[in-house]
Parts: sequence; structure tokens; C-alpha cells
Amino acid sequence: MTPTGPPPPRPWREAWHDALYGPAGFYRESLGPAGHFTTSSHGPAGEVLAEAMVRLAEREGLTTIVDVGCGRGELLSAIARIAPDTTRLVGVDVVERPEGLDDRVRWHRSPGGTGLPEATGWVDDPARALVIANEWLDVVPCTIARAGADGILRELLVDEDGTESHGAPLTGEDLDWARRWWPAGRDGYPPGARVEIGRSRDAAFAALLARFPRGLIVVMDYGHSRATRPEGGSLTGYANGVQCPPVPDGRCDLTAHVATDSLGADSVTTQRAALRDLGVSGARPPIELARTDPAGYLRALARASYAASLTGPGLGDFHWAMARAPRG
Repeated sequence: MTPTGPPPPRPWREAWHDALYGPAGFYRESLGPAGHFTTSSHGPAGEVLAEAMVRLAEREGLTTIVDVGCGRGELLSAIARIAPDTTRLVGVDVVERPEGLDDRVRWHRSPGGTGLPEATGWVDDPARALVIANEWLDVVPCTIARAGADGILRELLVDEDGTESHGAPLTGEDLDWARRWWPAGRDGYPPGARVEIGRSRDAAFAALLARFPRGLIVVMDYGHSRATRPEGGSLTGYANGVQCPPVPDGRCDLTAHVATDSLGADSVTTQRAALRDLGVSGARPPIELARTDPAGYLRALARASYAASLTGPGLGDFHWAMARAPRG
């Protein structure tokens, strides 16, 4: 028999996709994302976000709320507890419908990454849908490139253990995207500079716009703009509640921040500003309430702390990219 060695390195975007969405991918394990890290959608803070989403849907006259990349439906469960009975709820993720999910939630499986369920059958009235995607685009795999000693961007390859190597120079649409959205400085790309090519995220966002005529798309994510691109890139891993090296072995989340200015959204704002516009404030309740209604004061104080976590440093700095579909 001919001995076989380890598989050859391959483009990060391929290894990344398989590590998250393959048959043994990170997002298919039973714990789900909430077993490893907390997002705005989880726990008591998720209750505050749910109230804001219901308020946004009512303000915009939208009767369906769709959550793309919804994990195990945590945010939708919170929405179901407070939304009017006439509000339809739809969850989209790579796993089968979770047990115990509220009966109001219609569930659709997605292939993961840029893939979405079939174009028809998501909702009864897609023109009146609020489509939200919290920390979805940051886990849509993308091409990663690194500048060599000559300043030329080359696609990064990766082994199963996370060891990286240079592939071929960037060409075509990937190179065009880098030149437009992640341009080199006056002296070119410094050796070792990394670029995360956002074309796959742009395409995923455009696909949502195409599916929901006149709906409102709200993508919430770690983000940056041309003025704040991270020279060293942002690809990292998370497992068991802590940050870890990005290794495409299916045992950790793999995430990179989103170039939100390239998406083609109608507006991009911070989560802090968007939630405050929806009435979410981390302000403490008046101390007088503690004397007249101690239990109510404690509830209001707890809610204020959760609101503050959504609007403070970190989560409050998230980008909300918002667009009507179709535009123009």
C-alpha cells in the first residue's frame, strides 16, 4: 500500500466552510453556539433585544420576523413571548428544528455559509418581513489573503492544524474587491498585512435583499469600514467561552469581522445608536421607585443593566447594516 500523508493545505474559505458547516461542523453540534459564547440574542439581554425587534416591526408595519442564522431559536423564543399573535415568526439555521421551540416559529434548514433555503416558501408575505441576522455574516467564510515580502497579496492556504502558507497571487474579482474596499497604503501592502475579501458576505446580503421584496433587512455584526480596516485581519476562533487560535478542525467557531461598507446597505449605524432609537436605554431607574416599589425597582435595575450591555462598549459598537428590498 502507498502510504498517505496529511491532506495538502487548501484555501481558508474552503477549510472554514467545512469546519463550521460540514457533516461534523461546529454549528451542527448539539450544544449550539450558546454552549460556547454569548451574543446579543442570548439570555436576559436577548429579552431586551426581542422587545426592540418587536417595536421595530410594529413601527415599520411588518407582520413577519425572520431570524437568519438563529442558532437554536433563542431570540425567536423571546420574541414569541411578547409579540402579538398576528406576528409570524421564522427561524433559519443549519440544524433541524430544535425541540421545545415555540409552535409559532416556522423553521427552515439552511446549508450554511452563503447558502440560504429555497427561494419560495419562507414566509406567506415576504413583502412585509423584518429579516434580522445577528452575527451571521461574520461566519460566512471568505477568501483570506496576505501580502508577501514583495507587497503582493496572495491567497492564504491552511492545514488541518491551522498552519498557514501562501498560495497564488490574488486575481480577478477578489483582487478588484481588495483594491476598492481594502486598498493598500501609500507604500503598498506591508509584508504580512492580511486582507479578508468580503465578496461572499456582499453576495449573502444581496441574496437576502432579493428574497424579500419591500422587506427590511437588518444585519448586526462585528464590523469595520475602510478607515478602520485591521491591518492584521480579524480571523479568530472561539470555544468554551474563550478566544482561541483559528484552527479549521470543527472544534471551534471561526469568525472574521465584516466590511459593512461594501455590502451595499442603505445605512450602517452602531447597535448603540439603533437601539437607542428604538427606546433601549441603560439608564438606571429613578431611586424613588425603590421606596414605592422595591421589587419593581430591582426588575427595572436588572433590565437597565442588560440594556447597558447591548449598548455599551463591545456589543454597542456592533454595526447594523440596514436595507429595504428591493432598492432603487
